[in-house]
Amino acid sequence: MALERQDVVRASPKAAEWIGHRERGSAGLLRFMAFLSLRLGRPLSRVPLYGIALYFFLFAPGARRQSRRYLRRALGREPRACDRFRHVLNFASTIHDRVYLINEQYDAFKITIEGESLMQTQVALGHGAFLMGAHMGSFEVIGSIGRRQAGLQVSMAMYEDNARKINAILAAINPNAKPDIISLGHIDAMLRIAERLDHGAFVGMLGDRTLGDEPVHEVTILGEKAYLPTGPMRAAALLRCSVVFMVGLYRGGNHYHVEFAPIADFTETTAKSRDAAVREAVERYAALLDRYCRSDPYNWFNFFDFWRKPTRESTP
Repeated sequence: MALERQDVVRASPKAAEWIGHRERGSAGLLRFMAFLSLRLGRPLSRVPLYGIALYFFLFAPGARRQSRRYLRRALGREPRACDRFRHVLNFASTIHDRVYLINEQYDAFKITIEGESLMQTQVALGHGAFLMGAHMGSFEVIGSIGRRQAGLQVSMAMYEDNARKINAILAAINPNAKPDIISLGHIDAMLRIAERLDHGAFVGMLGDRTLGDEPVHEVTILGEKAYLPTGPMRAAALLRCSVVFMVGLYRGGNHYHVEFAPIADFTETTAKSRDAAVREAVERYAALLDRYCRSDPYNWFNFFDFWRKPTRESTP
């Protein structure tokens, strides 16, 4: 049977391509944007975004090439220059809006929510869960829901280098922001995650990138083979908790649409069925990614060769 095949592969020990690229939107740029934005207000400070987006559209050929390849799949046609520029502008817009969301200026936005009852049920039960996101839309807008809803605590689990970058960015935008970030790669990381879950908190992770040397599972996204890490789902299975998909989609103007959707419930998963359950969860996650890439194609911000095939195979 297909489910019994050992079709989990391990990426090359060489670091994943995205690690070698500096994220567009550095701490220095964010400091400048924060200074400008908080003084001018959102409508006026959005004007320079068009120039910034145009600069990267013209002078980042690698990112532009990968954006075109992705949009061709997501749109089902050859993307026009306006499509590719809109992709970059959406990315710039979500970075710019961090300034206001991290400073809790939620009134500047129209935020619609779908699936919030799923979160409310988890909070009422007192059971923590994994929130599995992607490099899509805005995570900060999801955090705003956590801050405004009593009893909903959100921690973020990320690798140490990314954790340092996020802390630097938050310090640049709002020195008083004190996010709860768990650095992965340390021996006590799983213990800290388990502690948060035991206290009813949600632990957020992004599951659409690999570090380049970890088990991955072959899936199909936008009609092409892709390779997603199994580590986040395996951690959820080992900790016997539920996994909820989260996404904060930017839909132009000041409108963000937040959606939550169930991915998996590992609370009753046995050791014998764990591998199959993890693969099914990764495939469900991939299906949701596919869905939102098609419905909101300008929101996925992986400007590298996401579909690159790993070079060697192994069992989980």
